[in-house]
Amino acid sequence: MEAEEHKNSNPEESQNASQQPSSTPEELIDGNALDENKLDFENRIPLEELRNAAEAIRAELGKIIIGQHEFIELLIVALLSDGHVLIEGVPGIAKTVTAKLFAKTLSTEFSRLQFTPDLMPSDVLGTSVLNMKNSEFEFRKGPIFSNIVLIDEINRAPAKTQAALFEVMEERQITIDGERYKMEPPFMVLATQNPIEQEGTYALPEAQLDRFLFKIKVDYPSMEQEVAILASHHDRKGAAPQKDILAVLSPEKLATFRLQTQEVLIEEKILNYIASIVVKTRTHPHLYLGGSPRASLSIMNAAKAFAAIAGRDFVIPEDVKRAVIPVMRHRLILSPEREMEGMTTEQVIDMIVQSVEIPR
Repeated sequence: MEAEEHKNSNPEESQNASQQPSSTPEELIDGNALDENKLDFENRIPLEELRNAAEAIRAELGKIIIGQHEFIELLIVALLSDGHVLIEGVPGIAKTVTAKLFAKTLSTEFSRLQFTPDLMPSDVLGTSVLNMKNSEFEFRKGPIFSNIVLIDEINRAPAKTQAALFEVMEERQITIDGERYKMEPPFMVLATQNPIEQEGTYALPEAQLDRFLFKIKVDYPSMEQEVAILASHHDRKGAAPQKDILAVLSPEKLATFRLQTQEVLIEEKILNYIASIVVKTRTHPHLYLGGSPRASLSIMNAAKAFAAIAGRDFVIPEDVKRAVIPVMRHRLILSPEREMEGMTTEQVIDMIVQSVEIPR
């Protein structure tokens, strides 16, 4: 009886507790209580299949590629964002192998081009040849007509060959002899370059760099990863790594996932956060060239993809932070004074991000 009286002694508190609303996604973010591995709210968009597909790609690449988790995740984000990727790193750290195996996880066509100083635009795009049977010119498509295109050492080709990529990377089409030829979706360019080899290379123009969604810098593996690489290679007994990789994503599913990614919610305060970061790069004293509006769009699209593969249908500031450096590092140019001091664009980006208030 006493227990019952105690239970009903404060009915007002009981009523308030029962009427207290559950936490919204925004409140969970503000309270730092968001657990991406245990989502306790219902998404507007069914993202479970998308998230599983991303995990399947990671699992397939994990059969061969040791470490490089950020590299693989950025490739998946770029794929969902319909963007191109520039991969930079010293020779021998699996840049090309990772790109090839990534393409193999997709049920799409794949082509590889080795850029050299004597490569001509027609070697990339294709050319018109005379058909002797009907005395008419026919267009023979070049290797760029594929779904996933790997360009090795993109900075080895001269400017006229690099310029041949401008239209196809931005508009997914090429124009030859007044005729337009559309690329079959999906279309994605993965380009590699060596940062230390200067002889026989040509710096990529800013207009072309701006067409890459990400620039990914690939570093040396750790000691433990190096040992794991040796053990994995020994266990394969010389077998080609491509044999172990299965295609886990079809073009039709990818198109659906891209549409779902575009539907991810992004609030106005997050848009202001992105714009504030990019606008500050245009007036920063350490920078000679800042980010363009295309950079803002790239950050937004990448942030949506980061949220989608985490199983969320809304963007949080952390998604923006993860996208800023790979999106901006190749678009910014340091002032000559800061470059002589050894400062990097990543350091300036960090300074800018820290100076912008995080939306709550």
